[in-house]
Formats: sequence, structure tokens, C-alpha cells
Amino acid sequence: MRIISGKFKGRRISAPKNLPVRPTTDMSKEALFNVLNNHFHFEDLKVLDLFSGTGNISYEFASRGSQNITSVDGDFGCVKFIKQTAVEFDFNIAAIKSDVLQYIARCKSEYNIIFADPPYGFDQKTFDKIVISVFEQNLLAADGMMVIEHSKYTKLDHLAHFSFKKSYGGSIFSFFEFETEKG
Repeated sequence: MRIISGKFKGRRISAPKNLPVRPTTDMSKEALFNVLNNHFHFEDLKVLDLFSGTGNISYEFASRGSQNITSVDGDFGCVKFIKQTAVEFDFNIAAIKSDVLQYIARCKSEYNIIFADPPYGFDQKTFDKIVISVFEQNLLAADGMMVIEHSKYTKLDHLAHFSFKKSYGGSIFSFFEFETEKG
């Protein structure tokens, strides 16, 4: 995997082969960050990366200047790798080993961007629960955005706060935001 933009653009990061991950492709990642770049100044963001795997998305935010990034994954190897990479690149990433739904339930922080890349094999009910729990726990800032990466077989546009979706190859990004007042 490589960092596609920012201070560390072009730098390759080699994750151990034994991690249980499916990293976001460079094409999808570039498209995602093009959307986010139109909404946010990365330096000002507080970011939560759920099901962070190799930390691929966290590194992109850090390379673009985000200083407050929390990466949560249930796999010890993934968390260890993110911590090592954060030290190597001097990224301000807090890597936490936790079940993501348990983390959401006990988290008291608020984030500008929440990115989640759950295993595509999760059932529809679990995907729904992730989104619903984030909003019930008030984890997203009023002007924030939540992004869920999922397969074309998962549908999230029926959920409250759904804003739009973008499709890239076999991956779909669903975006969630608080409604803004019209007038």
C-alpha cells in the first residue's frame, strides 16, 4: 500500500502478510479523499478510523496534516502495526485494540470524520447498528461526516442521516451527515 497524497505522498508501507485485512484500494482511496477535500481542511480534523486494519486510511489523514486520529481495530496484530508505523512516520495516531461496537458504546469523544471499513461479510443488521450507534452516542460533530465502506450487497441509504453514496469498482462509500436547515 502507498500513501497517495500529502507530506508523505508516494511512500510505500508494507503490512505483514498475516493481518486479516482487505485494504482500501488506491483508486477508491483517492476518490474518497477527493470528496472529503471539498468539505474539510484536514489540519483541523479530529478523525476516528473504525475497523482500521493496516491503518491505510489513518495514514492518509495524517499525511494530509490531521493531528488527532484514533484508529480502532479488534486485531492485536493490526493495532501493533499501526502503532509501529505511526512512530516510524511521526504520525499522531492513537491505535486502540477494541471491539468496534464496544468502543462506540463507551466513547465520549466527538469527531469531525468517522470512517468505518467493516468486514464485507458482516450482515445488514450489523452495518445498520454501526451507523445507528455512532449517532445515538453523539460521536459525530454537527458539521462532521461519517463514511462507511461496504460492498454493493449492503444497502445503507434507508438509515437516518444518509446523505449520498459513491461507487468505485466493488466498493461503495456511503456518507452520513446531519441535515442542515434550509432557508
